[in-house]
Amino acid sequence: MLDIKLIRENPDRVKRGLFSKRADPALVDQFLALDEEWRNLTKESENLRAQQKKLSGQDVAEEARKIKSLFQELDTKLAAVAAKRDSLLLEFPNIPFDDALVGKDESENRVVREAGDKPDFRKFEPKDYLTLAKIHDLIDIDRAGVVSGSRFGYLKNEAVLIEFALIELAFKTAIKAGFTPMIPPVMIRPEIMQNMGKGKFIEEHDAFYVAEDNLYLVGSSEHSIGPYHQDFIFNENDLPKRYVGFSTCFRREAGSYGKDTKGILRVHQFDKVEMLAFSKPEESEGHHIFMVNLQEELMKKLELPFRVMEICTGDMTFADARQFDIETWIPSENRFRETHSCSNTTDYQSRGINARYRDKTDGINYVHMLNGTVFAIGRTLIAIIENYQTKDGKIKIPKVLQDYVGKKEIG
Repeated sequence: MLDIKLIRENPDRVKRGLFSKRADPALVDQFLALDEEWRNLTKESENLRAQQKKLSGQDVAEEARKIKSLFQELDTKLAAVAAKRDSLLLEFPNIPFDDALVGKDESENRVVREAGDKPDFRKFEPKDYLTLAKIHDLIDIDRAGVVSGSRFGYLKNEAVLIEFALIELAFKTAIKAGFTPMIPPVMIRPEIMQNMGKGKFIEEHDAFYVAEDNLYLVGSSEHSIGPYHQDFIFNENDLPKRYVGFSTCFRREAGSYGKDTKGILRVHQFDKVEMLAFSKPEESEGHHIFMVNLQEELMKKLELPFRVMEICTGDMTFADARQFDIETWIPSENRFRETHSCSNTTDYQSRGINARYRDKTDGINYVHMLNGTVFAIGRTLIAIIENYQTKDGKIKIPKVLQDYVGKKEIG
């Protein structure tokens, strides 16, 4: 959640930030009005408490009863106003960095750099991944449709081996870079989802909910790795603290009906390796670049053509202050598609989960939190299948994965 002090002391900056992220700047004035009412009621309550102390030891039972009644009335009002104010605070997205790329939507994102050579398909027309997957019995969406409905799929044969090879590559690389491996829960309580700044994920009905148990299925490992340090105070020397986690993720993909509905690009269930870091505020931007560089290192190991995108304010996710994406070349579509994201959420999520650190002066401050995709398995499989196809319909295995898969090509 956003810092209340920031809204009070820099309302114009917050309004600009909201506008740049396509949120309503009027939220600021609405919040400040509720905040002022809350502060006035709090002051009244404190004054009453002072009066009550003066009455102590005196035979003024009637006056004490009046004050007690006023206390009860004030407490009711105060609780109602506080609930409204806190609920409104959840409507505020994180405020972008002052030098973040400003833009209205994805059309105004900026290419930072490109890497890797696109495959040469001048001698034959490349097939799409679903055609190749059917030829080699790698993905079965038809049987998944019978069993689970639309937007599910079975991975089979070498596709399964490639998934585990990707996971092994991701973990070995991340652990070497100082990340602690973790497999987190995939079901979390509603208040935890809210604390992680994922209220929109709930409100937009993108999260799967298990009503009987009052639990949400995570849309990313980030959702349950972050709260591992809820109500936690790090020692300064323990930062940065980095985790790399694997989990199955679940999303309704609300609002995306009609887009990428066939195949495994946009599905309800997918596997993902995710990294998350806790950092001192002044170091978080450096850690952000570090994480993007790690993503690029892995893509270069796979020898896939990709580009790094700086995401503009209008296309950033709700909790982000700065965001970079990696898009990978998809030959059958003749364009780059998003496969990775990497975000600095500053203290927005840490305030929600109350994750702090103690600095050398014994001051206690909120940490900054960062998250990034290592591999979204389905999308990475799509990129490998299409970019590594051959003229005779076979699929080469990336060299870095061959030892695990046990072969050099499929077919």
